[in-house]
Amino acid sequence: MRRGVLEYCILSILDKKDAYASELIGILKDARIIVVEGTLYPLLTRQKNQGLLTYRWEESTQGPPRKYYSLTDKGRNMLSEMDTAWKELVETIDILRK
Repeated sequence: MRRGVLEYCILSILDKKDAYASELIGILKDARIIVVEGTLYPLLTRQKNQGLLTYRWEESTQGPPRKYYSLTDKGRNMLSEMDTAWKELVETIDILRK
């Protein structure tokens, strides 16, 4: 379940802005989701291979070039489907908890 939620979180972040891996880790950490690079990079690669993400290299003033990830149209469609599934799950859990 955590992996699916993490995939959803990544798509949600990238829907707002393009980001590089360390930046994604920081945003997730700020949201109290602790993720290490060894978990994040395979997930990003899988999402890229599924056509959900693309990336571009940008020079950095603070070190080597950075790989910025962004959503594709397919990624935006998947995010929309995940939004619907998430809302349905929350509604179901709310019913069960009452």
